[in-house]
Amino acid sequence: MNTTIMLFLVQDGITNGAIYALLGLALVLVFAVTRVILIPQGEFVTYGALTYASVASGQMPGTAKLALAMGIVAFALDLYAARRALHVRPIARAFLTNIVLPGAVLALTSWVVSRQPPVGVSIALSLVIVAAIGLFLYRIVFQPLAHTSVLVLLIASVACHLALQGLGLLFFGAEGQRGPAVLSTAFTAGTLRFTGQSIAVYAITIAFIVGLWLFFGLTLYGKALRATAVNRLGARLVGIRTTLSGQIAFLLASVIGALSGILIVPITTLYYDTGFLIGLKGFIAAIIGGLVSYPLTAVAALVVGTVEAFSSFYASNFKEVIVFTLLIPVLLLRSLAAPAVEEEKD
Repeated sequence: MNTTIMLFLVQDGITNGAIYALLGLALVLVFAVTRVILIPQGEFVTYGALTYASVASGQMPGTAKLALAMGIVAFALDLYAARRALHVRPIARAFLTNIVLPGAVLALTSWVVSRQPPVGVSIALSLVIVAAIGLFLYRIVFQPLAHTSVLVLLIASVACHLALQGLGLLFFGAEGQRGPAVLSTAFTAGTLRFTGQSIAVYAITIAFIVGLWLFFGLTLYGKALRATAVNRLGARLVGIRTTLSGQIAFLLASVIGALSGILIVPITTLYYDTGFLIGLKGFIAAIIGGLVSYPLTAVAALVVGTVEAFSSFYASNFKEVIVFTLLIPVLLLRSLAAPAVEEEKD
């Protein structure tokens, strides 16, 4: 170990920590608004990364077909929920959102992949596809269970993770993929070399954090999400649609996960099940933040990334064990400090 190696490890840790920060923020957002511990967050990472790699290489991603299939199921659920009072306007809106939009995205994807699209188009299509999957996932699975216990929501979340992981194997196969770099420029600062991809990771992470801060602080929908996170029952009493809050939370989480995967896939080869481990490291940061604090989650993510980088240097065979061991003292301290309370009933 010398100064140069230490700087490289710190740089690598900050780059990984920025990704974990995004995932941790998404997990905190979803849990605060819906009480769902979003285990499939890692699948959003995988779907975003491999969809981007597939579109960029001229292959039709199966996720676009999955979005349409989930939209059809969501539309059927909307029809069943409105069976006693069928009005034209809500049915037309549901048809447009659940059928027309994912169908148009599927047709556009099929047209684009045959023409070697530029990087920007591939990124935009991948984000739209995964965002639709996240939105329909909430409508199909979690919206009907919104008033159940946290344990039931956790079991449903694990089931979604297993199902999406199996579909990922079906869509993308067992072979890993890599995508084109978002930025190809690079520069050096002393002994450190900053690639365009690492710069994109820093810039997009900072921009997303600032954007979320502005969204929660200045917009009506952001304030509605904050109110739902503080008190679901009180939010309903003042007229806030908690269902809409859940949809927005899942939409943001899926976009953040897909964007994280797009930032990772040019750096390392990703497989259909890689996202689960990446999502778990974001989950560690969220746990350290208590699943409530966004700033503490971001700081914890940088710590997790740095610990992982140094662990890979000193004990690469045990780096995952060392990273996950960070949870033990945090959970122990929180269990000793937190008073015993009964689970909140909606």
